Amino acid sequence: MIAEVGTSLERELNTWLAAETRFEEAAERLGLDDGMRKILRTAARELTVSIPVQLDDGRLEVFTGYRVQHSIARGPAKGGIRYAPDVTLDEVRALAAWMTWKCAVVNIPFGGGKGGVTCDPQVLSQGELERITRRYTAEIIDFIGPERDVPAPDVNTNEQTMAWIMDTYSMHSRTTVTAVVTGKPLNLGGSRGRPEATGRGCLIVTLQALKRLGLDPAATRVVIQGFGNVGGMAARLMSRAGMKIVAVIEVEGAVYNPNGLDVEALARHRVETGSILDFPGGENTDPREAMFLDCEVLIPAARENVITSQNAGRIRARILCEGANGPTTAVADRILADRGVFVMPDILANAGGVTVSYFEWVQDRQGYFWNEQLVNERLEEIMVNSFQDVVGYADKHGVHNRVAAYMLALDRVASVIKLRGLYA
Repeated sequence: MIAEVGTSLERELNTWLAAETRFEEAAERLGLDDGMRKILRTAARELTVSIPVQLDDGRLEVFTGYRVQHSIARGPAKGGIRYAPDVTLDEVRALAAWMTWKCAVVNIPFGGGKGGVTCDPQVLSQGELERITRRYTAEIIDFIGPERDVPAPDVNTNEQTMAWIMDTYSMHSRTTVTAVVTGKPLNLGGSRGRPEATGRGCLIVTLQALKRLGLDPAATRVVIQGFGNVGGMAARLMSRAGMKIVAVIEVEGAVYNPNGLDVEALARHRVETGSILDFPGGENTDPREAMFLDCEVLIPAARENVITSQNAGRIRARILCEGANGPTTAVADRILADRGVFVMPDILANAGGVTVSYFEWVQDRQGYFWNEQLVNERLEEIMVNSFQDVVGYADKHGVHNRVAAYMLALDRVASVIKLRGLYA
């Protein structure tokens, strides 16, 4: 199957085809029959809505919105809402399935969902975005809710977007319903520790991988691609844990220091100058080559398809921790496995975000909120257990970690479907 995906670079870079390839390999190894594969592959519900909005200049425009609930077998659908000009139903459908597997890997009681609006937030005012968000919420309101489907921020949406959704839903319900979304401001029922959660999850599984391989965190060199919320937070937390962040790669370039970068100073430099380049505590280096530096840990935390059949053979890291979604192609999986790279796949490595979103949902429903220490302790417990589950599956079945993660996720969802049976 992997060979078929790799018949051309174009097919290899098709993220959704790669996900399907991994799904089929996991299903085959689990011995799932064709009927169960059809159920697991097919979205439970899909909704397309029109969003008429009056723009600031008085013109009327109609945007298109989507919400897909891939699976609700293990609990309410869970997944973000993205605003972008290229949002399509196919993309949202594939991302919803991805969320099903991610929630199952960390064993939280959610299925997978995803939403999106086809628009360009860069040319829309704050008022226009609010009107789009509120009308979109009104159009999907029968689909969502604390027991049905719990949205969250994604590309080009944020805690303000979630506040608008919560308020719109609450106005229709005639009661304040904080648990309808996660990723909210703290004052509206958000959770402490949520902004750091994805990066902290990367730290936790990296420490587990280092322990498994017998490597000392104090002697660990880390290269991070992406210095945003995920990569930047992972860099800070790993630096505090004693690791050396030897290189950071961003769109404008890369900086390198073999003795370790001062991450906090680099963050301040970027705020002051708008770039990581020309940082006094490091040297500029070629961003196209920095990913192949000699290191113990490589964290792609920026975008998809950065590790392919064209460059996987050049990766020198012992551990690959996928902070981004889909940074490695299916063809590259096999190359990395043959080279002995210990891969922590995206549906495990970056699941800290959805895990703390789950905590937020629990706190909202309880009406009782935890301090940050408790949030972080419970996140660590779930991430450590999930890491052990994945590597245990890999050891048991003689597969690499990504296949093991997909096998674990499919097995958990299929088991619930079999226990519940089919309503007819």
